[in-house]
Amino acid sequence: MSAQPVRIQRKRAPGWAAGAAVIVDRSSRYGNPWRIIDDHILLHPDGITQSFGSLAEAQKAASGHYEAWLQETGPDVHRIGRKEFSRRRVLTDMWRLEGRDLACTCPLPEPGQPDHCHAAVLLRLANTPAS
Repeated sequence: MSAQPVRIQRKRAPGWAAGAAVIVDRSSRYGNPWRIIDDHILLHPDGITQSFGSLAEAQKAASGHYEAWLQETGPDVHRIGRKEFSRRRVLTDMWRLEGRDLACTCPLPEPGQPDHCHAAVLLRLANTPAS
């Protein structure tokens, strides 16, 4: 029996490699169109900003919006500059994430703390049997 897949933090340092993990940060098809800036401000895909009291609160909101978007809330496609975030593409390719570790640039939570990263959402959705 293989180990449960986990989220790892992608490093942008020389020599760092994802190994067998799938990179799901904003550079990938699985990226989150909601972005955190200045450690507490959530930038929505439409350019609206929302301020939070902490990074953890902003991360929770960003991952919550991402999960709601995957569950059919809002438009199917978000275009930010030249980047296109497509819900249909994420959902169609979800099978590629099953059983795989996922790498995102978000910091890992402290032990015992919840993981408010969109990669944690993807891990759960990709590894939950359909009912």
